[in-house]
This record gives sequence, structure tokens and C-alpha cells, in this order.
Amino acid sequence: MNATARIIYTILMTACLLASATAAPPALAASHPDWTMFGWDVGRSSAPDVPMGITAANLKTLQRQRVRIDGTVDASAIYLHGVNVKGTLHNVFFATTTYGKTLAIDADSGAVLWEFTPASYDRLKGSDRITTATPAANPDKQAIYAASPDGMIRQLAVADGRVEWRTSITRLPAREKIASPLAFFNGRVIATTGGYIGDEPPYQGHVAILDANTGKLLHVWNALCSSQLELLDPRSCPQSDAAIWGRAGAVIDAKTGHIFVATGNALWNGVQYWGDAVIELNADATQILGNYTPTNTDYLNDNDLDVGSTSPVLTGGPYVVQGGKEGVLDVLDWRELQGAAPHRGGESSSVPTPDGAKLFTAPAVWHHAGATWIYVADNGGTAAFTLHGDTLHREWHNDRAGTSPVVADGMVFVYDPHGDLYVYNASSGRQLDELDCGGGHWNSPIVVDGMIAHPEGDANDHNSSGVLDIWRLPPHSHKNA
Repeated sequence: MNATARIIYTILMTACLLASATAAPPALAASHPDWTMFGWDVGRSSAPDVPMGITAANLKTLQRQRVRIDGTVDASAIYLHGVNVKGTLHNVFFATTTYGKTLAIDADSGAVLWEFTPASYDRLKGSDRITTATPAANPDKQAIYAASPDGMIRQLAVADGRVEWRTSITRLPAREKIASPLAFFNGRVIATTGGYIGDEPPYQGHVAILDANTGKLLHVWNALCSSQLELLDPRSCPQSDAAIWGRAGAVIDAKTGHIFVATGNALWNGVQYWGDAVIELNADATQILGNYTPTNTDYLNDNDLDVGSTSPVLTGGPYVVQGGKEGVLDVLDWRELQGAAPHRGGESSSVPTPDGAKLFTAPAVWHHAGATWIYVADNGGTAAFTLHGDTLHREWHNDRAGTSPVVADGMVFVYDPHGDLYVYNASSGRQLDELDCGGGHWNSPIVVDGMIAHPEGDANDHNSSGVLDIWRLPPHSHKNA
């Protein structure tokens, strides 16, 4: 079904459902937002610019539901408000488990509305072949896009989970892992690949761009053998690795469509091998527009200190912030790093990560009161920075570990993978609440439409069951009241 047909279908179906429904469906209102991909927007800011309905005043009234699901979601959920599922309107969370099951979960009741299971599930269940990718939704709200450890990206119908197309983005799924979240932009699905624990060769990190309507693989950019703009047999390239595996995956400048990625350990020569680098690609991923690698790139490669353990942070201005396993945040003046010619070194400034630890999470970027705030969590602390010119200034800090932060309604939500979700005042860092939940790994929350959704569990436990926590306001103050 093409995009025009989907729009017509949606209008007709919605009219019919509203006219014939015997029970009142969830209220529809333009003020109810969707959360369509990891990080809220294509720039992965993780900081919605609209109210989400949870405030410091009502935070402590939230009520938690633990939803048991058939798998571990070591990623984030996404959310669509007021969509047709099996003939009835629902508010729905969607999530993908480590072995590729994708579930539609009623946000108001916790009921599983449908569950898609890939054909590879029984073969891979319990193995090291996993995905930690967050799905993405088409803004038309008729389809979502999900990854699985068989190397496939699938378009699934929101209405019933039916597969509408499937496309492989690797010729060697046993080596090339889809770890990072998917993105949707301008009618295209953008995905990246990395490798599995141990970096067993051969594999090449790459960016894959698919036509969202047909599933056709349009373009591929390879971090190694980058002159070959096609899906490679990994054994055909003499170099391996350069994983693109950061928690935010491909980060897109919404104004230009340009794609920013960071790569992991591999050879760097600034020509066709781009290990431990930050790369800006054009919207088709056919041309390098800018690039950066540290001066000690050889040392990083030799010592497993990936630049690409985290994704580039777009600040809304000329500066890009890049972390990595070295435990520092580098501020890069991207105006000085333009062009395909290699750029080695040239950082404008650097500060330690919150605990000086390796950074595996995706920072959040909040523009507030004329300032750019950047929230970062690592395995030993959480901190807020403001960007002043080309320098990061630390505004507050605590010693609590965290995954990828989310900023909503003046608050920062940070999950400690040892257990519990913490809420801080975004400006002062004062703790506002501690929400009880179990332990995990990469999992991070979304805060949307008066609810919080957060998965529990660690992909490395290889479980086929898990939990999605949903916190809601009590009925008398519900978002649809």
C-alpha cells in the first residue's frame, strides 16, 4: 500500500470506527504526541519540544504496571496515539525483542494487541545472535519498521503486524549485527550495522538506506572499502570492523538530511578505511561531506577504544560533540572538518565524561532559555553540561550510573541499569523521584502522552521473556480526561 493509499485508508477507517464503535475509544486530539523513533526526532535529541503531560507536581502520583512480554527489549519502545489495530482505535507502544519479535502493546491496558515472530526466531533463540535496535514508525501511522538478528528490516502493518516487505541489509548476518535504532526520514528507512561481541571478522560497519514504500535497498555506505557503494560480501574487503553501533545509530540533520555516524575500531587511512572516525554523509550516503578522527587513532584501534561506542551529538549549531571509550567528550567545530579530505585531530575542547568512564550511551540535547544543555550518563555518573561557544561547562553531576537520558517537561529521566528510573530537575539536578523497576543493560525510557514506558532486562542473558514497565497518571488525572 503506497503512502497516498494509506492516508485515504486511514481517513475512511477512522470515520467508520468512530461512527460504529460500541465503546468509547481513546480520545483523539492534536495535542497528543507520537514518539516515532529512538531519541524522539531524527537528530536523536531525546528532548521533546512539546509538553508530555508529566510534571514535577504529578510525578509522584504515577502508577506502575509491569507487562510481561515474550522477550527482552534491550532498547527503547516507540509510541503511536490513536491508531487502528484490528478494527479498534488504541494508543500503542511498539518494541522489538532481542531475537526479533516485535510487539504492539496497548498503552492504556498493557494488553498485547499483536506479536510478530520472524521465521528465524526458533533457530536463533538463546544464541548470541541478537538485536538491540529500536523500531521506527512511518509518520502516516500505518506502518512500523523493525530489525531482527537474521539481518532483515521489515515493514509491519500497525493494524495487525502483517509483513508488508522485508529486506536484508547484510550478506553475512552471522557476523554483522543490527544493534542501533532505525530512523525514518523523508520516505526512507536508515539503518546501520556493526559486529558481535568479540569483533569476530569479517564484517564492515555500514549505513543502509531503504525506500520505506517498497523496501528497496537504495544506497549503502561502507566504513571500510568505502569506495564500493554497495552491499558487500564482508569477505571481499581486506579490512574488517569499523562498527556503527552507538545507541543513537545514524543521527540526521533535519534541515539538510545529512547523516552523521561514528565508527568503531578498524584501520583509518582517510581514503577508503574510516575506523574510529566521525563521518558526515549526504542524504543518499553516497558522498563524505565532513570527517574527523583523533590524532591517536592508531592507538585507539590497537586498544579497543572505539570512538563509535557512542553516536555524534548534534548541538543545533556548528559544533558536534563526540564521546567514546576514552572517557572524554570532544567538542568539534564542524566548519573546520568539512570535505572528503581526511581530518586528523582538531578538537576545539575536551572534558571528561561524568565519571571519566567509557561512554556507551546517547546524550540528550535540550535547548532552553537560550542555552544548549547536554545530558550525559555513563557507568559511574550522570551530568549536565551547557555549551558556551566551543566549550562544555559542567552544571551539575551525581555519582549514579545511567543509560541514555531523556528530557521532558523540565525534567531528566535516567535509568540506572542496576535498577530504578531516576528523575531530576533538568536545571539543578535535584532528584525529584525514584521509580522502582528491575535491572537491565542499554534500555532507556520514553516519556510521552502522560506516560513513561521502559523495558527491563539484558540482551546478554539471552532470555526469551521480559518486562515492559508502564507508568501512568491515575484515572482522575489521566491524559484523556
